[in-house]
Amino acid sequence: ERNSPNELFKKEHLIDLDELMKKDEPPLTFPKTLEEFEYTFNEQGQLRHTTTGEAFVFNAREDLHRWNQKRYEALGEIVTQYVYELLEKKCNMTKVILPVDVTEEEPRSFIYLSADAMSNPAKLLVLIQGDGVVRAGQWARRLIINQDLDSGTQIPFITRAKEEGYGVMVLNPNENHLEVERPAKPTPLLSPEASDEPAEKRERKDDRESKKKRDFYEKYRNPQKESETEQIPIRENGSPEEHLLYVWDHFVSNAAARNVFIVAHSYGGLSLVELMCQREAQVKDRVCAVAMTDSVHNIWHQDASKSIQEWLQQHCRNWVSSPEPLDTPVEPMLPDCPRLSAGTERHELTSWRSFNSIFQFFSKALQTGDEYEESSNTVTTRSSHRTKHEHNHDD
Repeated sequence: ERNSPNELFKKEHLIDLDELMKKDEPPLTFPKTLEEFEYTFNEQGQLRHTTTGEAFVFNAREDLHRWNQKRYEALGEIVTQYVYELLEKKCNMTKVILPVDVTEEEPRSFIYLSADAMSNPAKLLVLIQGDGVVRAGQWARRLIINQDLDSGTQIPFITRAKEEGYGVMVLNPNENHLEVERPAKPTPLLSPEASDEPAEKRERKDDRESKKKRDFYEKYRNPQKESETEQIPIRENGSPEEHLLYVWDHFVSNAAARNVFIVAHSYGGLSLVELMCQREAQVKDRVCAVAMTDSVHNIWHQDASKSIQEWLQQHCRNWVSSPEPLDTPVEPMLPDCPRLSAGTERHELTSWRSFNSIFQFFSKALQTGDEYEESSNTVTTRSSHRTKHEHNHDD
């Protein structure tokens, strides 16, 4: 007597498909607005359910990891649009399309500028986020959804900067291509070889494997086709590094401000070091101070010259995730900018936790810069004394 395909499949995969088949995955279609999702941001900027008042729950459906993840991503897209809206309405920022000479047919990106970003004669603040799903105005999607808007967005930085007389530029380094849909191919079944090991051993495999399998079985029991996409790069903005270079050449270098200040989180720090390798003289001439937060740059891998390393030591600070109290010096790993504790061990919180320290650092740097213009002799002794003092601290 021959086994049915279902029984064969069960034997090969050591899993009870009948059990799985009972739990059909709901459609992968999700609301397009916060209201339809039944969520809203309260007065404290926390995301709350409109009827229960509860915080966002990731596992809305037990055992449906793919569906929960897709739901989270759909909410994330709505949050992205919501933050753009806040930048425009609450912060009075203007959206500027990139490339500047964009044609009708080609894909485009954008950045946000305050009204005086190009004309402010004194100070300009440039905000650069890390990589990933975050878009202009965000530090971390996870914080916006699970904590609040203050910790997860750049809005407190924009508000404070404007109060202190800075023009502001908000970059959008992860908007690198347009996704165009392709018709999806049917999902192939797992190959028999994948089933040879015992179930216990399979369970011990890392999370990614089990997620892949879970996603596969969910598709098997209810094979909803996910559309495949093709990526068309945005001209001269196809990567975070390219984007920063483009914004530097077309905006920052043409801005009136005598002093440019930069906050760069995570991958943003790497892009900044890359910019220095390409535009060293210009950056040194225009930038007064750089605040990095848990930057992933590496001066050796990125071939930063000795002169770039020395400039970073003088003009840059990196607030890193650490169990130490805020602003405690942390042993530098390489001879570049001094590292200070951000007062948190959570990577994505480093920008928000070092918020006040960053603005104090900028004020001091500006003071030192102004004194330097008045008398280059006094500042030489001051800055060399300061550097020594900080190095002693680090030992």
